[in-house]
Amino acid sequence: MARIRPFRSEDVDALTDVCVKTADVGKDATGMLEDDALWGDLFAVPYALRDPGLCWVVEADDARVIGYIVATDDTNAFATWFRDEWWPSRRDRYRASGAAVPTPQDRFIAYGDRQAPGDDPIVREYPAHLHIDLLPETQGQGLGRRLIETLLAELGRRGVSALHLGMNADNLSAGAFYERLGFTKLASGDGSTTYGIRIPAV
Repeated sequence: MARIRPFRSEDVDALTDVCVKTADVGKDATGMLEDDALWGDLFAVPYALRDPGLCWVVEADDARVIGYIVATDDTNAFATWFRDEWWPSRRDRYRASGAAVPTPQDRFIAYGDRQAPGDDPIVREYPAHLHIDLLPETQGQGLGRRLIETLLAELGRRGVSALHLGMNADNLSAGAFYERLGFTKLASGDGSTTYGIRIPAV
């Protein structure tokens, strides 16, 4: 039976592996970018390294990491750190193609380059955000729900009032999952949908 445990430093490569294998609307995105590690460097690893207390992994019986949840309790503070510290430490690894039509990797590099604090009304109202990824073998065990409940409990202990997440608008099953957990749709457009949830004070 798979179990949930806190993130450990030796899990970094596994986070990237799970991120890559779920990045194409829940399917394997291996080879979609020139360097698969870019997925993890944008959407998983920086969260775990900046605040390990908001990262949990799903560990299979054979000790493989087969899922995770990562988060920040302050989106603008995370964006400042990402822009000033994390991305400069990683950016030189990833080379833009220079092609007239941007490649998928070019678009994700540009996403990293754009990260910065701002005055987004959703972020003001829902300051925390998360990323969660689970390999297909985890399905049907309630692990996604347990990961989110674990995160919400910790955010509540920290006094965080609300959390949001963004997802690919085509991932209808994920949207239905979040709605079952009490998330509400906040905005959609440009191929993405944003959900939010209030966190009871502890």
